[in-house]
Amino acid sequence: MHRPSLVAVALLCVSGAATALAAPGQAAPATPAAGAARAAAAAPDGGARAVAARDDARRAARDLAGLGARDALVATDTVLEPQGRSHVRFQRTYAGLEVVGGDVVLHQGGADGDSLTGPTTRVRVATRPTVAAASATRTARAQLDLQDESARRDLVVLAVGDPPRLAWRVEVRGARADGSPAGELVFVAARGSDGSGGVLDRWPSVLAETGTGQGRYVGTVPVEATRGSQGVFSMVDPTRGASRTYDVSLGRRGVYPVVTDADNTWGDGTLADPQTTAVDAHQGAATTWDFYEDRFGRIGIGDDGVGASSLVHAGRFANAFWDDYCFCMTYGDGGGGLGPLTSYDIVGHEMTHGVTSASAGLVYRGESGGLNEATSDILGTMVEFSAGSATDPGDYVLGSEVFKKYDPATRYIRRMDDPRADGRSLSCYSPRAASVDVHYSSGPANHFFYLLAEGSGAKEINGIAYDSPTCNGAAVSGIGREEATAIWYRALTIYMTPRTDYRAARGATSQAARDLYGAGSVEVATVRAAWAAVRVP
Repeated sequence: MHRPSLVAVALLCVSGAATALAAPGQAAPATPAAGAARAAAAAPDGGARAVAARDDARRAARDLAGLGARDALVATDTVLEPQGRSHVRFQRTYAGLEVVGGDVVLHQGGADGDSLTGPTTRVRVATRPTVAAASATRTARAQLDLQDESARRDLVVLAVGDPPRLAWRVEVRGARADGSPAGELVFVAARGSDGSGGVLDRWPSVLAETGTGQGRYVGTVPVEATRGSQGVFSMVDPTRGASRTYDVSLGRRGVYPVVTDADNTWGDGTLADPQTTAVDAHQGAATTWDFYEDRFGRIGIGDDGVGASSLVHAGRFANAFWDDYCFCMTYGDGGGGLGPLTSYDIVGHEMTHGVTSASAGLVYRGESGGLNEATSDILGTMVEFSAGSATDPGDYVLGSEVFKKYDPATRYIRRMDDPRADGRSLSCYSPRAASVDVHYSSGPANHFFYLLAEGSGAKEINGIAYDSPTCNGAAVSGIGREEATAIWYRALTIYMTPRTDYRAARGATSQAARDLYGAGSVEVATVRAAWAAVRVP
């Protein structure tokens, strides 16, 4: 899909040119030594007891399993219980080859003595393959229809059936047509009279898993992740177009690793844990995806089922960017009294730039640029409302949550009920809108939307006080957020074009309201009244 060449779209007005980061590479995540860490943690009197338990268990397990001279056991996990029982898991090898399906667990310290869980199948196979590795790889790849696929292979003994067989284990990874990650372990016979091997078995190697995360802004939330074949979890959401979250601080030269975790429990709600910010960004991206899909049937930012990437810890700066080139959002860690810029409304704001790029393509300067920014403020705010979060409830003060001293009455990036309150933005339309910075010329459209949804005058929403004036002195009664959102989205995706200005935006929203609610509806009348209230002719 063609994406207009916006270099980078920033949340805040900054001096100088905004420079987009390079497209994120997909560096292989590091694999933590999970087994060793669990063993040490499980041992109340330290790792020495775990080591002794493993050595004793290995000898007992060999005897119980009846292993021969070519068999070996490698301890992969140890659990020591306070009452003295121990449980040691072993991976089995034969002539140095992993025996897939041959793991056993030795239990000691119980009233009934030692016991063994797992297969005790005797392995007796020739270990020299007659099927070439390249041939086995071709056979495995032929089983899957993936894009951008890669494969790696090793020689193993497959012992999930009877009898055990020498096999090439080929892991094929890639992406499905919708962009979601996929992978399978395909076991191809390594010995065959004609030099070609058939498929002995296969199973998935990329597994969708729901973990738990604690964000600074989103609180405790489910985290959709992907589990790799080594048991490491990655912040890749297979349920939403393989949306990925990367940690820029751990990469270099434009190649950044996906955020990973050993136990699928992410962050602790504090900035001391770098995963906390990743949870906020990942959850914000998921919520934005769901908002567009649930409200409008839009599958992904580009409506093509492809997930966008989130880049966190990009530096000590108080800004966030959307970049068409990498189809990604970049989030600074804050500064000057601001925390990481990863609240629901900011994530929704940045991703909505992608929606605008893929639909109306509003040029990012002049009045169309102001409408571009307003669209992100409007729909990003609606993302925040849609989240229904107790820790970050919806409001019309953009970015108030990221201020370390939370005070939505005075600390925010922009506010929609009275944009001029920040001392820079326009609340009422004038010809100046064509020449001021787009973050400030967004004001009349933001003001229009607030009046359309909530109406003028004083009110309280989710504990925050608002008092929206009108530029013509006339009162406006709102039609509600759901109706106002439907009108703006339809206007954006059906009627707005790259050079839409404020006058054309009035026409686009009026037509959208007629389409949705009828020419004589209250909604159409309120659209006209709200535009008049911000002096758009």
